[in-house]
Amino acid sequence: MSQLDIESRIIRYGELIPCKTAFIDAHTPGSDQKENFTIIGAGVSESPDQHVHLALPHGFNIGAAGQPPKCRNSLHSHRTAEVFFVLKGRWRFFWGRWGTAGEVVLQEGDIINIPTGIFRGFENIGNDYGMIMAILGGDDAGGGVIWAPQVLEDAKNHGLVLSEKGKLYDTKKGESLPDNMNPMPSLTEKELSEFPELKGDDIIANHVARYLDLLSLSKDNPAKVIGEKAKLVDKPGFEVEFISRNSLSNTSQKSNKINVLMPVKGHWKFFSNTFKTVLNPGDTFSVPEDLDYTLEPSMTGESGLYRVIPTDDPAGATWRP
Repeated sequence: MSQLDIESRIIRYGELIPCKTAFIDAHTPGSDQKENFTIIGAGVSESPDQHVHLALPHGFNIGAAGQPPKCRNSLHSHRTAEVFFVLKGRWRFFWGRWGTAGEVVLQEGDIINIPTGIFRGFENIGNDYGMIMAILGGDDAGGGVIWAPQVLEDAKNHGLVLSEKGKLYDTKKGESLPDNMNPMPSLTEKELSEFPELKGDDIIANHVARYLDLLSLSKDNPAKVIGEKAKLVDKPGFEVEFISRNSLSNTSQKSNKINVLMPVKGHWKFFSNTFKTVLNPGDTFSVPEDLDYTLEPSMTGESGLYRVIPTDDPAGATWRP
């Protein structure tokens, strides 16, 4: 693989292209300033305006959400894993039919693996523009987003309609559903009853890992964050590791699977026989399989990086041993 081919698999934070009309709540007050980024894979955007940076299938999707203070993402659910780590800012994650069953606040570097089958939302509660990075299970990310009924109703009142095929139509622009197309149906009361109201203690204990804890766990080796035998036990079709300054030796390593590197703190030197670069917080690098490489911090100071590796497990509902 040439240097140019490898370079094309690095998506730089400063070159991310946002979509401001990615989802059904794009016109709803309180959610109308958010930006969605599809970094690896097709993602779950409902808008044809969404830019895909790297379409190569990985077995999972990588995306991001950028939001100004007090902007929120509306209540929705997924059929496969939805993992977030905070790149910038301070974020509140909340869940339940009305978003009142529980909540947790995450700081920079913290990570959450939100269980499938529950409604969840999130908002930037910091003072500046914030960014969270996302990992979604499966190449098709479970077929899309399931919205709480009130989200669809609010969106309709502000000009957006979602078709049964998951495509957005903006009535403010004169768009309308085709004659042979129905709107996305709202969930019935019976269907809604199947969405559990998980309490905060369960989510925080089993689905949240704090950055400072991961720094401690990764003093000698990469910390296993998400996986069958990791801090957050799950088999979502990928594993997540956390790497800090002392986690890796200077010897080269190679994997027979793609490695996706996502720095959250510090700057990281990447070396292979034919390629070298520096990765910065917010960059996403899809390292090709069978490539020998060395990874190390480029300067003194705090350094943290998440590594995502596909597994042979099928993407689906949250796994329990």
